Amino acid sequence: MKPPDHPQPSGDRRMARLLLQALEAAGNRVELASRFRSWQPVPDALRQTRLGDLGRRLSDRLVRRLRMRPPEERPELWFTYHLYYKAPDWLGPRVSGALGIPYVVAEASHASKRASGPWSVGHEAAAGAIRRANLVLDLNPADRACLLPLLGERRRLVSLKPFLGPEIRSATPTKAEKLEIRRDLADRFGLDTRTPWLLCVAMMRSGDKRASYRILSQCLERLRALPWQLLVVGDGPARAEVMHALAAGAGNGSRVIYAGAQNESALPAFYLAADLFVWPAVNEAYGMAILEAQAHGLPVVAGRSGGVPHIVREGETGLLAPPDNPAGLSHAIAELLADPERRAAVGAAARRDYAAEHSFARGVATLDSALTGLFQRQSA
Repeated sequence: MKPPDHPQPSGDRRMARLLLQALEAAGNRVELASRFRSWQPVPDALRQTRLGDLGRRLSDRLVRRLRMRPPEERPELWFTYHLYYKAPDWLGPRVSGALGIPYVVAEASHASKRASGPWSVGHEAAAGAIRRANLVLDLNPADRACLLPLLGERRRLVSLKPFLGPEIRSATPTKAEKLEIRRDLADRFGLDTRTPWLLCVAMMRSGDKRASYRILSQCLERLRALPWQLLVVGDGPARAEVMHALAAGAGNGSRVIYAGAQNESALPAFYLAADLFVWPAVNEAYGMAILEAQAHGLPVVAGRSGGVPHIVREGETGLLAPPDNPAGLSHAIAELLADPERRAAVGAAARRDYAAEHSFARGVATLDSALTGLFQRQSA
C-alpha cells in the first residue's frame, strides 16, 4: 500500500494515520520505518518474488542501520498496518526477529482460496507474517475466522473497532447551525434546500468503487419518482464513467451534483447538511465514510458487506441490504426518505453509537491496553 503520508485520499491511509496518531496519544514515539510498497493490483508471481527479494534486502539494511543506534534509541516494537495477499509484509517479520522485538499487525486478512495459483507467493508471505505476529489487532470481525487458525492462541487476536480522530465531536449542532451549513452548500453547489439530499463520499476508481457507483445508479433509476438530489463527494480516474452511470440512473443530470474531492476538514459540513448517506459498499472492509456519516448524526443506507454490519446496527443506526441488490437498497432509501422523523431518530442513534464505540479516545484506550498486555506477557 502507499505510505500513510501519501497525499492521495484513501480510507486505508486515513486509518493508518489514525493508528499513528493513537499510538502517539498513548504515549509512544512512532517512526515511519520504510516507504517500501509491496502491493500489486494484478497477480504476477514473478513480480511478487522480486518484491520479496527486494524486501529482504531492505529489511537487512534496516536492521544494520537500527543496530548502529544507541540501545535506548532502538525500536521496542514493529507495527504493520493492513497485511494481506496483495500486500504482504516483507519487512516486519525479519526486522522484528533480528532485533528480538514484538511484531504487531493491525487489520490482517487471510484468503485460503489464494493458496494456489498466481497469488500463491503473496498468500504464503502474508500467512507466514500472520503466524509470526505476537499480536493482531482486528478492525474487521469478518476476518476472525480465517485468522485464528494461523494464530492458535485467542489472546493474540484483539478486536479494535474502527475509530476517527479527536477532532470529531459528538455534540449535536442546533437546527439553526445545520440550516446555515445547508444553505451555504446549497449556494455553492446549486442545491434545492427543500428537496431531501442523498450523500455519498467515495473515490472514483476502477474495481469495487466503480461497481458500487454502478449499483447506486441502478438504485437511482428505481427512485426517480421520489423527490431527492444526490450530492457526490469524490473524484478519481473513473470520474467520466461514474458521471455517465449516475446521470443515466437519475434520468436527469441536474439531480446529481458533484462536489469533487474535499479536504478532510471540509467533510463535516456535507454530513451535517445531508438527509441520508447512501453507499452500496461492494467488498467494503467497513467504510470510513460510513463511520464519519454516523459520527455526525447522518442515517445510513449501505450494502451489508465485510465489516459494514459491525459499524451499522441494522434498523437502529441505519438500514442494510445486500450490496449487489439495487432493489433492496432502493427500498431502504425510499423507506427513510418518506419518514423524516425516523431519519432523525436513526441519525441520533448513530451519533450515540459512534461516541460509545468508535471515538478516538476508545481507540486509544483499546490500543494502549492491547500493547501493554503484550509487553507484560513478553516480560513475564
